[in-house]
Order: sequence, then structure tokens, then C-alpha cells
Amino acid sequence: MSLVKIVIAEASLELVPREICNHAAVIKSAKLRNKKPTEILLDKSVHYHAMKNLHDSVKRGRPDIVHVTLLEILSSPLNIEGKLQVLVHTYGDYVIEVNPEIRIPRNYNRFVSLIEQLFREGVVPPEARKPLLRIFPSTITSLLKKLGVQGLILLNEKGVLASPKKICEEALKKDLPIAIGGFPHGEFSNEVVANAVATYSIYHKPLDAWVVASIIVHACEEYLKIIL
Repeated sequence: MSLVKIVIAEASLELVPREICNHAAVIKSAKLRNKKPTEILLDKSVHYHAMKNLHDSVKRGRPDIVHVTLLEILSSPLNIEGKLQVLVHTYGDYVIEVNPEIRIPRNYNRFVSLIEQLFREGVVPPEARKPLLRIFPSTITSLLKKLGVQGLILLNEKGVLASPKKICEEALKKDLPIAIGGFPHGEFSNEVVANAVATYSIYHKPLDAWVVASIIVHACEEYLKIIL
């Protein structure tokens, strides 16, 4: 049986874009860390005023969403048993391949430094034969082609209400990745929606990404009889 593939889609994970790198809030935060403005992650809690006129600002600047989601699912029995593949597709069309053996830093600031290093070096650790993280430019469409799959199952609050176990069963039987939004507000892009062969909801109200991911992973563990 194939792996459970989870894609954190359009994740709020990016370096500070050049159009706001000269803003006072960005310059100040970069100086505090002894880095260039374009070498630090965009973070709404720090760069709120700089982001006010940024395109799609409601979807951007939330690295913590990816951090908590990765902590949640990489510590799961599903991953421990080698049945999980995690990919992060970012808002700016990069894809991060996540080695299932990685131990994501519990501390948020250490996680931020790790991702900044990843954007700078391309792999973490640098020059490793088997990197723990690897990043490369890719749209969601290109990622699906690389995976050799014919689409994805999209989780969206506007989708058809379905049980998590049914979603997992369909994903595994059809070898389709399950996409979870990695952004706080807003809608999925037209490209992500166009690649969805099915769109489901697991609850009638919006849920945080890490909650959705945890529920789906747990359902897959039950379906695969990893846990009772």
C-alpha cells in the first residue's frame, strides 16, 4: 500500500518580499538578527505594518502554521511507522520535501532560523547526501507531475462533508495526496482548486491547519490499523 501523502498547500512561508524590504519594521527586525531584510522570514506578528498593502496579505506571514502542523504530524505513529510523506507547497510556489526522520525544532525561533537557512542553501543540512529538508521552485501542478499522480484531494470548509476515514481510504486507494491549506485566511488559488479531483470538509466550521492534519493522520492510523 502506498504512503499517505499530505501536502501543506500555499503555506504562509516565504522570505520578506523585495517590495517591502525597505520598510522600517522589516529593517529593524533584520538588524536585530544581524541579517539582510531579504534573508528573514515574513512574519505578520513582526511585519504587520509593512504588510498592510502587500498583495494577498491575509494569506501570508504565518510561519507558525507550518511549524505547529509539522510538529503535530511528524511525531505521529503514522510517521514513526514509515507510512507518511509530507510536502510543503508555499505561497510563492516553492516545494519543501520533508525527510520523515527530521526532528523539527520545538522552539519557534529555531524553526525560523532553520527555514531561513533552507531558503538560502537549498538543502538542510547543507551538502548532505540525504538532506532533512530540500526546497526547490515548483507550482502545485508541477509537484503533482513529479509525484506521478493525477490530482489531489482538497480539504476545504466549503467541500462535501465526509468522514476523515473515508477521505483516507479514497486517498490511499487512488494514490492521491491530501492537501491542507497552510494559510490563515482567504481562499485556495484557482490552480490548487483545478487540481482537486474531490473536495471534502471534515467539519462544518473552519479549523486550524494543524487540527485538520492531526485528525486526518489519526484517521489514517485507524484505517491502516496502526492504532486501535
